[in-house]
Amino acid sequence: MSDTVKAEATTTETPEQLRTTMVEQLIATGDIRTDAVERAFRTVPREVFVPEAPVRQAYGVEDVVITKRNEHGTAISSVSAPRIQAFMLEQADLEPGHHVLEIGSSGTNAAMIAEIVGKEGEVTTLDIDQDVTDRARRGLAATGYERVNVVLGDGEEGCADRAPFDRILVTVGAWDIPPAWVEQLAEHGTITVPLRMRGISRSITLRREGDRLVSLSAEVCGFVRMQGVGAHEEQLVLLRGKEVALRFDEEQPVDAGRLTRALETERAEEWTGVLVGQTEPFDSLHLWLATVLSGFCMMSVDPQQDSKLVAPQNRIACPAMTDGSSLAYLALRKVGDEPAFEFGAHGYGPDAAKLAAELAEQIRTWDGAHRSGPGPQFTVYPAHTADEQLGEGRVIDKRHTRITISWP
Repeated sequence: MSDTVKAEATTTETPEQLRTTMVEQLIATGDIRTDAVERAFRTVPREVFVPEAPVRQAYGVEDVVITKRNEHGTAISSVSAPRIQAFMLEQADLEPGHHVLEIGSSGTNAAMIAEIVGKEGEVTTLDIDQDVTDRARRGLAATGYERVNVVLGDGEEGCADRAPFDRILVTVGAWDIPPAWVEQLAEHGTITVPLRMRGISRSITLRREGDRLVSLSAEVCGFVRMQGVGAHEEQLVLLRGKEVALRFDEEQPVDAGRLTRALETERAEEWTGVLVGQTEPFDSLHLWLATVLSGFCMMSVDPQQDSKLVAPQNRIACPAMTDGSSLAYLALRKVGDEPAFEFGAHGYGPDAAKLAAELAEQIRTWDGAHRSGPGPQFTVYPAHTADEQLGEGRVIDKRHTRITISWP
């Protein structure tokens, strides 16, 4: 069959055929694991919720459909990729009869939740943007899910009128866990939330144990960020104009001039002997470095400039660290003729070699102790919790909570 004929055949696929293909792909990757989630994905017509997008895009397992941008062109509302929605629904462990609150509404996910919990359950989907809630309401009505409660409001406050909830699913990137979510949770309920910690996000399902929340699962994810009271902007430090950017999740004094001068010094390199295959995931390394390194930040390089000054492992979001006058970041280099790469660190500034060595040592520690492990435990405590009452691990202080990341 010629490429032209193949393309024509592809464009004539029906939404039902695309839906079937999507489900089969998600089952094969393990993102759909239960009959209930499979049924929801086979039933809900995703294309109705994104009429402006090509039907094929609505069913691309990795395709995010942006539905609204702000004045700067930044996405502020979207329909998440099917793969993300699938594993979050599996994380939430929904059951018939559950009362569910979804914070961040696209309509699509609320319809699938309603399909799983059934008519004996109740679904409330909430968003701060009336354009978004209006869109969700239209899509839900058109697909027969009018029973979903669509609420306009700030996610920080939850929805006390419909509480308590057996499950709370947050489908926007959150920086903290506000008290309202915990207060509106049923006794044995859980919260599934894309939580940002030191610039790294994970979709975490949390269950209440006394006055704290303890993680049951964690998955790599990416979401548009929460708006309203719960919004939290990172500290952005630009070096050499805007050629290199450092993003800090917690405010700390950083002198852009000193770090720009550091980049003008000779580069120190420290290679670890730790190898990674060309297609092998290593997301736990990023999280490990965020947990253990002081002065941790994420580095990016301006895509508009062909920068040869720095060579980070990832030009969009690369783990880095600084002591204020020197800088080091995660690096990769090709090894021989095999499809393999070696992890290392590049350092700049008066303490370049020291920082590069520290980062490299933590790469080796990850490789030896955590690379094949189950990942860390996340525990969320109220903000007033004293140090001696916290468990072991890195402590991250936020507005409402104190979070610990503890690796086994």
